[in-house]
Order: sequence, then C-alpha cells, then structure tokens
Amino acid sequence: MKDFPPALHHDPIAQIGPDLFCARGTIPINALVTISRNMTIIRRGDALTLVNSVRLAPDELARLEALGRVAHVLRLGGAHGRDDAFYVDRYGARFWAQPGGTRFTTPPIDAPLTDLGELPFDGAQLLVFAGARIPEAALLLRSGAGVLVTCDALQHYGDFSNNNLPARIAMPFLGFKRTTLIGPIWLKAATPHGGSLRTDFDRLLDHDFDALFAAHGTFLPTGAKAAVRAAIATTFG
Repeated sequence: MKDFPPALHHDPIAQIGPDLFCARGTIPINALVTISRNMTIIRRGDALTLVNSVRLAPDELARLEALGRVAHVLRLGGAHGRDDAFYVDRYGARFWAQPGGTRFTTPPIDAPLTDLGELPFDGAQLLVFAGARIPEAALLLRSGAGVLVTCDALQHYGDFSNNNLPARIAMPFLGFKRTTLIGPIWLKAATPHGGSLRTDFDRLLDHDFDALFAAHGTFLPTGAKAAVRAAIATTFG
C-alpha cells in the first residue's frame, strides 16, 4: 500500500448547490497553527470532479462514493496538492493542473490546465492568473447565478471556523479579516517584483457570479461579485 498523508479533521460533506458539494477541513501550518482547508465537489451525471482536494476519513469517503464516481481531480493553486495523489491512486482519476507547482510535484499531470482551456465538464470556464509567479486559477461555474471557485487568491471568511485558537488570534494581524479578501500571504508570494496582479483580478469582474467558495475560509452563497469588487478596491486602491 502506498504511503499518503493521512486524513485530518474535517466536517461532513455538505451540499451548497445543485450537483455542488463541499468538505471543509483543516491543514497545519506549523506545530502551533492550524487553518481551514476546503474541497469543492462537482457532479456531472455520475462523474465527480474534486477541486482543491482534501483527503476524507473512511466514513466520509463512503459518502463521497455514494455521490458518484471520482473521475477527475483538479488543482487550482500551485501551493496546494497534499491529497491529490491519494485520490488519483485510489480511484484512477484523471489529474488536471497547471505545470510548475511550487510544493507538490505529484501525481503526474494528465491534462494541463490553460486559460479558457479544456475542463472535465461543460458549463464552466477556467481563468488563469497569467501574471502570478505561482500557478493559480479561478474556476467559474455558470450554473444558476454563477459560482466562483478559487484557491488562495480570493478567500471569504464569514467566521474563523476550522482554524485553531492560535490561528484565530493571529489571522487579523496577518490581514485575514471576517470578509472577502485577496489572500495577503499569497499575494506577496505571487506578485512579480515591481509588478501588480490587478489586471488578473479585474478580469474576474467581466464574468457573472453570485457565490464564492475558496480553498480556505467559508462559503459565500450570495453577493460574491460585489464582495470581490470591494476586495480588489481595498487591496489595490
């Protein structure tokens, strides 16, 4: 049996839209600090696509399998990927990602993600942050009023659930407030020296969406486009 990172604490799978589900989990940053980490589950027919994967405990894996067949794993952010190999190995899923991940270099990419390029399902669009130093993209789901699925670039915090006490104390001082925001730590690492990522964020506003779910934080079910516009204005002026 291959040795994959173990499942960490996570909440039960929850439905957040038609054929759209999530599992909110955790990830330790160091020995003291644990923050939230989220997986989006998209169902088309009997096929599931896992976005920003989070390994589930056995009982929740059974619930996942009851939803459908895990056919695809999609990595939106180059600094993520801890649990991708587990799902690809367990289910024989096809792996979608941009080349150049900064931390996790497995599994091998089956389908390289490109701006406006092919995706595992219809009714969606991939928007790559072309100027970022770290691979990053946003996934726009056109069902209903539109859902924007992100990784580190955009996050929403309705509360600090699934962050431990040291994280909850530290987060406001690091720029993480209970609102929709551009990830401050990610932005510092991803911005080219002397450059700006404003154009990449403004481009998101050319599309319609009303909900937002990121790899960290909580689900924002309505008002997401206005919240993203405000976050851009707060960060870039």
